[in-house]
Amino acid sequence: MVTDRLTDGVRIAQLLASEVTGSESRLRGLTVVDADPDVEATTGGALAYRIARETPEDGSDAGDADAPRETVAEVFVQPDRARIEAIAAPEAAATAATEAGLRVRPKAARPPRTLVFVEDGAQVKRALTVLEAIRGEPNAG
Repeated sequence: MVTDRLTDGVRIAQLLASEVTGSESRLRGLTVVDADPDVEATTGGALAYRIARETPEDGSDAGDADAPRETVAEVFVQPDRARIEAIAAPEAAATAATEAGLRVRPKAARPPRTLVFVEDGAQVKRALTVLEAIRGEPNAG
């Protein structure tokens, strides 16, 4: 039985970023932007990076590096977890997180956000369903 769990917030966020950048089919069109490679976890959460959806104005495939990007989520690191703040499609993010068995709560902000807590490295794969839900929402954000 494995007793070691990955509960370092920075490492969990790194794993999530790797999944986003390496998942061509599931998360096509999402990318990691504004990454802080030297981010240090704080109790309140330090911004590690943003997740953006490529939104070409002409509606073509979103593979161009110069294509406009829409921030759909932000990832923060705390000492013992990572936190995804869904900016786009907060309701879809909440539903997907709940169905994936992740801890979730709304954030009173304008516009509203949904907080999804990734408390273990094993939960990273489940968190991808949240990003898929955000990605799949038309005109989200």
